[in-house]
Amino acid sequence: MNGIKVVHLTSVHARNDTRIFRKECCSLSSYGFSVSLIVADGMGNDSDSGIKVTDVGKPKGRLDRVLRVTNLIYKVALSEDAAIYHIHDPELLLVGYRLKKKGKIVIFDAHEDVTKQILSKPYLSKVSRLIVSSLYAVFEKVICKNIDFVVAATPYIRRKFYRMGIDSVDINNYPLLNEFVITDSSWSSKKTQVCYVGGLTRVRGIKEIVLAVEKARNDIDLVIGGDFSEDEFKTEILSLVKDSKTKYKGWLDRKGVNEVLHSSIAGLVTLHPIPNYLDALPVKMFEYMAAGIPVIASNFPLWKEIIDSNECGYCVDPFDVDEIASKIDSLARSPDLAKRMGENGQRAVVEKYNWNIEEKKLILLYSDLTS
Repeated sequence: MNGIKVVHLTSVHARNDTRIFRKECCSLSSYGFSVSLIVADGMGNDSDSGIKVTDVGKPKGRLDRVLRVTNLIYKVALSEDAAIYHIHDPELLLVGYRLKKKGKIVIFDAHEDVTKQILSKPYLSKVSRLIVSSLYAVFEKVICKNIDFVVAATPYIRRKFYRMGIDSVDINNYPLLNEFVITDSSWSSKKTQVCYVGGLTRVRGIKEIVLAVEKARNDIDLVIGGDFSEDEFKTEILSLVKDSKTKYKGWLDRKGVNEVLHSSIAGLVTLHPIPNYLDALPVKMFEYMAAGIPVIASNFPLWKEIIDSNECGYCVDPFDVDEIASKIDSLARSPDLAKRMGENGQRAVVEKYNWNIEEKKLILLYSDLTS
């Protein structure tokens, strides 16, 4: 696009974040935009895939991040003198507002429904959650009405902004086809394991899947990859997996994730039914499908519709350890069924749940905003 300058901003996410960097920034760069990324991770300035990465330094804590670091990000962003600024964190909404006041085009990327997310915060009392969620909803609405556009990570989030009269489009966080789709992999070469890759928290159902694999009648392992967000929960889970059938791999890079998925006979995504998850589209579910393995997922209506209509796995009660174990056993006993479900899921990703399709919506949006 004739080198139109674009800056993406995040104070929370990693510089190599899959949605921000590997999908959105790289896609924009490939279409001729001049793309920069501002981060706050303390890893220094760099350049990757033709994209300039500027680091404002790692915050000393949450308050420092919200107050001092966001101001630093604003100053660096303004010095870039770009045409479009694309912000990725709710705490940067004020930065976006200030940039808009300077005559810039500003996009907010709503990765999650934060108003619902707040309602599930365990460190807030029930009354505090309601108050904070309501206050944030007002703040978000006022700011987003005064910037140019909202990019929503799911159709549900897009509809939320649409009802507020805010211009928005859903650009779903679907997989990159060239990352996971391997059409010539042999099912017979797989290990006797199922997997979970992602954030490791209580509400993501980690304890239940560990217990389910222990109950499974077939000799099958569980491989877990990711970071624990709470030390107490990490200690609890690691005490369960010691000398058990669960193998904890820690944080995995994209190559490591790929290897785990292609070695497994199923992927688990049995999240608890908290408000923020019910209408989410978890990228790990589609990555499992892209890798050609069946999915065992929570029986939320939206997820059940996707999995049942594509015949690519099972939906279960995420609290029912016996049901999860039963579905693991079913796939372990029936490799032909598991292979067929995996192929169905992969076909669905190739046809409709992939980044190539979402990329076109992103480029169209940027083209419209700069025309």
